[in-house]
Amino acid sequence: MIMMITAFLMALILCLLFGIPYIDFLRKKTIGQYILDLAPENHKKKAGTPTTGGVFIIISILIASVTTLFMAEKVTTTAWIVLITFLFYALAGFQDDVLKIRGHENKGLSARGKFLRQVLIAVLPVFYLMVSNDHATYISFGKWSFDFGWFYPIIAIFAITGASNAYNLTDGLDGLAASTGVFAFLATALIAQMSGCEELAIISAAVTGALLGFLRYNKPKAQVFMGDTGSLAMGGLLGVLAVMGKFEIYLIILAGIFVIETLSVIMQVTSFKTTGKRIFKMAPIHHHFELCGFNEKQIVTGFAIFSMICGAVAVGLFKVFGA
Repeated sequence: MIMMITAFLMALILCLLFGIPYIDFLRKKTIGQYILDLAPENHKKKAGTPTTGGVFIIISILIASVTTLFMAEKVTTTAWIVLITFLFYALAGFQDDVLKIRGHENKGLSARGKFLRQVLIAVLPVFYLMVSNDHATYISFGKWSFDFGWFYPIIAIFAITGASNAYNLTDGLDGLAASTGVFAFLATALIAQMSGCEELAIISAAVTGALLGFLRYNKPKAQVFMGDTGSLAMGGLLGVLAVMGKFEIYLIILAGIFVIETLSVIMQVTSFKTTGKRIFKMAPIHHHFELCGFNEKQIVTGFAIFSMICGAVAVGLFKVFGA
């Protein structure tokens, strides 16, 4: 627990320190966000806000995680695989952000190109898990356990890729992805610690601290956006931690807000294609609430509270039932 607190505080402080010069650099280079034409009208005023803030989040997490892992003597292959996968997702997101900036519009990688990168990156931790863990193909919840055999890699890759996309979809309002992510990663840290995966708990704690620090610059009205550099990486990491820690079922619960955001998009698209009607005024669902008259602070606060509840439920269930 001491090492978790150390990682948390180190990442928090580093993110607060790195944010000032990085945002200043982005402003001087006029590296800002381009707003999608379909976005709610009040988002137009956000055009030009510095983006790629995920860069200093990722750097803070990597430094805090590696330093604390060495201090705790928990520098394992599993930890390296998790951090390398995290970095790869960040690079994929950074490529997407750079293409948007160069193209002067909110269009980066194609949907197919982004998805292909996410899947290929997810193969790394899943392959390592399959060759290093005799019980890798089992998914358990308390006393119930089921062996998915060679179908498990597909499930694991889907979980990681899905988490990356879900987090990315949630990054649509000032402070939304960061505030909801704080509670999701805090729950992940506690579950990993209870399951004996201390290296995963340390990394999760570092992410929690970095996201909390990032909120200093990302809360409404945001001084910087994390961009796909941050959101693809955070979501991918959340999925990897659950898969490597073998608490996949709990990912659905602790990431409840991200699951709902994704389902709202799936429901909207399915309904429109099959009936020609929309279920929500706009998807993901946080935009629906915007168009219903709620302001950003109200939506972000409500979603953050819901994420906190999801995290608490996941931790509580794990404490009662275990993996």
